[in-house]
Amino acid sequence: MDEAIVKLEKVSKTFRDFWLRPTVEAVSGLDLEVRRGEVFGLLGPNGSGKSTTIKMMLGLLPPSSGKIFLFGLPPQAKAARAKLGYLPELSYLHPFLTARETLMYYAGLCNLPRKVARERTDQLLEMVKLSDVATRAVGGFSKGMARRVALASALIGKPELLVLDEPTSGLDPVSTKEVKTLVKALAKKGMTVLTTSHLLADTEDICDRVMILNRGKSAAEGKVSELGESLEEFFLAKVGSGDDFALADFLA
Repeated sequence: MDEAIVKLEKVSKTFRDFWLRPTVEAVSGLDLEVRRGEVFGLLGPNGSGKSTTIKMMLGLLPPSSGKIFLFGLPPQAKAARAKLGYLPELSYLHPFLTARETLMYYAGLCNLPRKVARERTDQLLEMVKLSDVATRAVGGFSKGMARRVALASALIGKPELLVLDEPTSGLDPVSTKEVKTLVKALAKKGMTVLTTSHLLADTEDICDRVMILNRGKSAAEGKVSELGESLEEFFLAKVGSGDDFALADFLA
């Protein structure tokens, strides 16, 4: 568990306008390690730099400075990407494909032999409790069901590292519990999981270690148990409530 699967060294990301003038520094001098076999939570309010950090890890955004390694390789390396599963914050599924066809499609992108693809598709549909609706078009699914299809798609290649960007975003309490149960089950089987969230209860339930981001910088890092009995109180003490205006003035 000491091996660093993900490593960021002094990583920064500055976004620029059309004339290449800096507009916002989304991430600033970030050091981060995710070790093999752990569930790591990247916490912070909206706009704290979580999704930008994830996109740089995945090679979807180049860092302005610093170094990023996945399995000791650059994020763009094919060998690193072959070990990676990714669930974006917003799941875009083809509405006319069935749940089974969706998983088979992603299996094809992973170059899985057809027999293996069918076996894994059946296993994953069972795991996310969608076997009974496997032949229904996903366009008619609820958001929770669609989220489970997307999660199964991220797992079709049996990744060593699963990256979840706001996995419970917009889900009802029942669907949220189902997703968290799945993540905990995967972690028990030894999968390394990196998840982002602004919902503290989700992180307390599933994570071994967390990092709290604020304005692109690390405000705190450690085991959930080390950050006090209430992670919410610690969070608010570090980054504040997020209220940048006086309510009385606003209502006046």
